[in-house]
Amino acid sequence: MSARPAVVRWTAPGLDARAGGDASRHSVEELQAVEQAAHDAGFARGHAEGLASGQAEVRRMVAQMEGILDGFTRPLARLDAEVADALAELAVRVAGALVGRAYVADPSLLADLVQQALDTIGGATREAELRLHPDDLGVLAPYLAAQDGVRLLADTSLARGELRLHGESVRIDGTLDARLRSVMQTILEAREGAQ
Repeated sequence: MSARPAVVRWTAPGLDARAGGDASRHSVEELQAVEQAAHDAGFARGHAEGLASGQAEVRRMVAQMEGILDGFTRPLARLDAEVADALAELAVRVAGALVGRAYVADPSLLADLVQQALDTIGGATREAELRLHPDDLGVLAPYLAAQDGVRLLADTSLARGELRLHGESVRIDGTLDARLRSVMQTILEAREGAQ
């Protein structure tokens, strides 16, 4: 038969005999202080990590809310522009109707406008084509006959009080719509410049 290994009995060391002697012993106060320091360090690290995580989450939510608000403001800005355009169009139409009536009531206003347009193209040797509504042409014909180098044409596409003047290098659109839009543009640019 084979030989059996020898069995050795183990005995527990005594409680009084420690390998390091009394140097490794700590008082209860020292152990409590070590435990408190570890607790405080863990709490501080956990607090800092939690705070950083919370701040990152708040930044993410703020960015998300800013994106949502930006999404709301874009259509509102577009709507503001559409309303401003609609109001400008309405103002042009109302003013056009009022100004058109003034030209019918007082043809000298239109004669002044024609003179301003002719002065704009300047020069005594100007060649120009002046287009007026047929009724305005009839009223202003005696005044306009004295203008040298100006060819007069009746244009039914123009309303009363409107004109178009074509010179060698100048085209003047004297329609009520064009004149009023120019005034509106000047007003809007002045308002934007003031802001």
